[in-house]
Amino acid sequence: MAPVAAGTAAWGLMTGVAMVKSGMSIFEAVLMGVIVFAGSSQLAAVPLILAGAPMWVILATAVCVNLRFVVFSAHLRPYLMHQPLWRRLVSGYFTADLSYVMFTNRHPHPVPPGDVAALRAQEAYLAGNCAVTWVSWVVPSLLGIALANAIPLHWGLGFAGILALLGILCSLASSRLRAVSAGVAGAAAVAAFALPLKLNILVAIAAAVAVCLMLEKPSAPQPKTGGAA
Repeated sequence: MAPVAAGTAAWGLMTGVAMVKSGMSIFEAVLMGVIVFAGSSQLAAVPLILAGAPMWVILATAVCVNLRFVVFSAHLRPYLMHQPLWRRLVSGYFTADLSYVMFTNRHPHPVPPGDVAALRAQEAYLAGNCAVTWVSWVVPSLLGIALANAIPLHWGLGFAGILALLGILCSLASSRLRAVSAGVAGAAAVAAFALPLKLNILVAIAAAVAVCLMLEKPSAPQPKTGGAA
């Protein structure tokens, strides 16, 4: 996580500045930065809060922006179902885009439940990723809240977070199918950019999944082996 922590920190710093400069109180900004822990939904919800939008509109916007985490959690389910509920809830809070991507890249398949050492190694790797992500986001966000009047928004440091995501995306496009899915998702997101509530993100995910399902070759069935009669 170290190479992308700087980009995450710059994004968190500018999110903290944006929350305060948009008119939120220090208490509200700190509470939102720690509890929500999701930059895209924070930046989407803050203007709606200040505009006095109905609560359901604010919640619907945040949910739509963060629906990708439903996909993440469904993928992580085989990795975490052996844990008690409270630990799964904690993992759900701390897992972010970058920690999820790095974890699944390192561990593309869950280990068998009986392999205790391998399970602990996976859990340790996920916990380490999540800890670095949380610290590199929350601490700079709090710093941005504290120094909001000294850091101008036109610095554009938040773009560093986008560059970090793009760097990881390019490194994961290791096959033709993955490259196609990334291209389809990007094109669909741009084409549907005018949709409200950031629904273009959902359109991008749906389009990429649909195309990959059509292009992916089904695995050949394994021959059955019978024992001696």
